[in-house]
Amino acid sequence: MEIPLFILALVAAFIYTLVASIRNSSRIKSLEREVLSLKRLMAAGVTSPVAAQAESAESTEKPDFAAETESETAPGATAFQAEYASEPEEAAATEEVAREEAQPAPVATTVESPATKESFESLLGARWAVWAGGLALALGGIFLVKYSIESGLLSPAVRLSLAAIFGLALGLAGEAVRRKAVPGIAATYSNAMIPGVLTAAGALTLFGVVYAAYGIYDYIGPGTAFSLLGLVAFATIGLSLLHGQALAGLGLLGSMLTPALISTETPNIWALFLFLTISWLATAAAARRQGWTVVPSLANAGLGLWALGYIGFSETVNVEPVVLSLLLMIAGTIWLWPGDTFDKTNREIYALEEAKAETTAMRLIHLFARPSLAISLTVSLAAALPAVAILLSSGGVSIHPAFAMIALLAALAALGASRHFAVWPAIFAALTAQTGISLLGQRFFGFDPLLDGSAVVTLPPVSIGTSPNVAASLSFGAILVLCGFSFIKRKGPADQSFAKLWAFLIALFPVWIGTTSFVLFGNLGRDWLHAAYGVGLGLVLLAGAEWLHRQNDEAYRKPLNILVLGSFAAFALSLHTLTEGLVTTVLLSVIGFIYVLASRYRNWDVLPWVMAVASVAVLGRIAWEPTIVGPQNLGLTPVFNALLPGYGIPALLAVASAWLLRDWPGVRAKNFLQAIASVMGLLAVAILIRHAMNGGTLDDSVPTLGEQSIYTLLTIGFSGVLMTLDLKSPSPVFRYGSMIAGVIAVINVLTMHFFTLNPYFTGENTGSIPFLNLLLIGYLLPALAYGGLAYYARGKRPPPYVSMLAVAGAALGFAWATLSVRRFWQGENIADWKGFLQGETYSYSVVWLLIGVLLLVLGSRFNARSLRLASAAFVLISVAKAFLIDMSNLEGVLRALSFIGLGAVLIGIGLFYQKILTRKPQA
Repeated sequence: MEIPLFILALVAAFIYTLVASIRNSSRIKSLEREVLSLKRLMAAGVTSPVAAQAESAESTEKPDFAAETESETAPGATAFQAEYASEPEEAAATEEVAREEAQPAPVATTVESPATKESFESLLGARWAVWAGGLALALGGIFLVKYSIESGLLSPAVRLSLAAIFGLALGLAGEAVRRKAVPGIAATYSNAMIPGVLTAAGALTLFGVVYAAYGIYDYIGPGTAFSLLGLVAFATIGLSLLHGQALAGLGLLGSMLTPALISTETPNIWALFLFLTISWLATAAAARRQGWTVVPSLANAGLGLWALGYIGFSETVNVEPVVLSLLLMIAGTIWLWPGDTFDKTNREIYALEEAKAETTAMRLIHLFARPSLAISLTVSLAAALPAVAILLSSGGVSIHPAFAMIALLAALAALGASRHFAVWPAIFAALTAQTGISLLGQRFFGFDPLLDGSAVVTLPPVSIGTSPNVAASLSFGAILVLCGFSFIKRKGPADQSFAKLWAFLIALFPVWIGTTSFVLFGNLGRDWLHAAYGVGLGLVLLAGAEWLHRQNDEAYRKPLNILVLGSFAAFALSLHTLTEGLVTTVLLSVIGFIYVLASRYRNWDVLPWVMAVASVAVLGRIAWEPTIVGPQNLGLTPVFNALLPGYGIPALLAVASAWLLRDWPGVRAKNFLQAIASVMGLLAVAILIRHAMNGGTLDDSVPTLGEQSIYTLLTIGFSGVLMTLDLKSPSPVFRYGSMIAGVIAVINVLTMHFFTLNPYFTGENTGSIPFLNLLLIGYLLPALAYGGLAYYARGKRPPPYVSMLAVAGAALGFAWATLSVRRFWQGENIADWKGFLQGETYSYSVVWLLIGVLLLVLGSRFNARSLRLASAAFVLISVAKAFLIDMSNLEGVLRALSFIGLGAVLIGIGLFYQKILTRKPQA
């Protein structure tokens, strides 16, 4: 007969549990000593073990803490603290401190090196021999039964009886050895005790006997086998109180495997989950007494896996026993184990470790890697995954899946609000609720009768919502807010990191859940239910912020700011449920401006940022729909259309907010508001120009030169306005914003005016009026604007920036003069395909020389070296043109006149420069 697979599985699980216990034993022992020393040092007012050692090396006397005993530590706290503490070197150091404290009259000592590791002889002879011996005993019993079967020596009943007697004998031997064990051995080899190994071997043997009697020989029925296997499992868990956590793991494994080993055609789901729940409670009770954390984590995982397996492989899911079992698991975590042990004993240690964190990343690690991370994660997954699995079940379910999901997640949120260590339950509750509501939106819920006459919910893939989904969604949002405020009120000052996390959860997820519910299940035209939810949520969050403000506690400052931001998000949700288009865009800014006005009564740091968020939201709506009201509803009248209030009112409110907050102490918020107000104002003017220049339509067509010139002039003027604001109220936003606007305007000139939209390349008609034509607005006016801005910026901005503006203005003036000459000779259309006339070519030289002379006169008049250098540049261009172009293209008198005129001008310029450069400066 082959060895049953389940026996091999039990043996493997037993070995795994022992190995896990081995890995943690030494660390647990050293960290227990560290936590004990920490408690003593904290009671004496010493900040850290290292500081205590430094003081002991310099002083001749030390306080005597020998009177304090380990009884101060609550049951189960020592093991938990050992799991949370870290660094073996620190543990060894604190052990030395505790040893020094126990001496009656110590003298100055030095810190000893960490304790030596266990010898190879002890590891091999005292530990591995015990483990191997226990495994050999268990396998020996199994092989003995196997041999008797193969040889036909005894009947099946006798063989099973002998195996059962052997298993009981191993258990009794373990108890006998335990009672005679030497205390020193128990302390040194806690995870390799012979009594525990003997008891584990006996438990494995009894598991094999019961299953063989049921599964191989049919001596007992499924009910009896179920009861006997459960009895062995619970007895093993009970004996683990005497023999350690490894044996508890074996008993837990047996109890979780028992239902899988017993097959029946009519399974009783209520009995199944009742048995699993009792197994979980027994494990938690043992863990609470002994302070274990590994076994209860495995119990959470086992119960969650059973729930997932039942939901996934059942045609009709009876939800009630599953939900009740998981709810009892969560309740047991709240009140039984870990219960309040973590809160009472380890809150100070966690706060001390968090205070040591030098970076935000380290503080986040301390927040999420809380004590007993395994318990926190396993209970979260054990509740969250079945909640989602109920929604995804392809068969019928006995109650509405939304209510089952909300019940589990609400209990998980309550766990997160009840304990300091329960960071992950709070996060999983919020994330799973959002995910579950999104899944609900993909299905239509209808009730069909089952064979027994009860109603179930079927899940065909139809995207339509129902009122139960809305009720479940909004109810969970309210529950999440209640749990968050409960934690912040009771434990916020003592756990500031978790309080900030809870504030973030209740500010974000209730709004997010409400938005998802509105989009999936609500009336997108006008939904009063979701609007009332948003208004109520916003008022509750604001009331909570006001309550935190009145506590006058610095620990509440950041949670308060987070709640205020959440209130704005809730009001924005209500606004979108009742309005659309222009009204929504304008009122978003109005709500943000109300928060700015509130800064006159409350000095909350977040109030200016609410207006900043509102402005960003308005810009987002504009990016989504630039016409605000839709292209079909946008009027054709220039300026006076929906764009004026849609862009103008938010811009004016942003400018007013920046002005009201000009003396606000928060520099970042003030600067951000000034920047976004400037951008929104420029955008409002630009979009109105675009609408007017394109016949009342907004599209992505390339602008004309006239339209682009208006944008360039607008950007130049914007740069000048920001410069003026900076002079009156110095601000980095105005200072750098003015220069950025100037650079953008120059880039527009280089790309659009000279190349992309140049009528010489595009062939665009310049107009019939000689001077008032496209060239005036496209080149001359921007040139004058650049010149004025450069003159205004002298002494106020860096010289390179001023020179850039001056060069841009000169280049535009040169382009206007040159293109005007071409228009004089070629007419309204100056496209490049027309070629050049001889008179036109000569005229360029004349005009360029005149420009050079004019710049030279102006440079002399204003003593501006930059203008004189620009003059020299134009003269050089004229000379180069004369020798490279005129000499080959001009003929007859024009060629002669060209060189005669050029020579005369050059001589005159030379004479002029000689006088300037030789003139002595006056006193």
